[in-house]
Amino acid sequence: MAGDPQVLVEADAKARTWLGEHRSTEPRAIADDVTRCCGGGRICNVQVRKQSRRDDIRSYVTAALEDGTKFLIDHRAAARLPSRFKLTLRGLGPLRHLDLDLNGEQWGALLYD
Repeated sequence: MAGDPQVLVEADAKARTWLGEHRSTEPRAIADDVTRCCGGGRICNVQVRKQSRRDDIRSYVTAALEDGTKFLIDHRAAARLPSRFKLTLRGLGPLRHLDLDLNGEQWGALLYD
């Protein structure tokens, strides 16, 4: 993991509020998960989550908010993400979570390139 952030992450007001309410001493991970379904199709999922013990931080790229909040981005996702992107809050009630705020073309590149 490099010392200086290689990607700049911005957060909208809802995401900043959520991050303030859910402080963490560890960086959050932006993880890329690809699974195959029974018909051979590919299911791609990108999520912002707590860093787990199983994460090998050497395979993550460092990212940061302007306030210094650190994130780790899976190297597969980092290669397809823009160098600057936003986080937003999605979902309702207990299903509220941080998510990437990308346009359709950026989502397509991230999930299917």
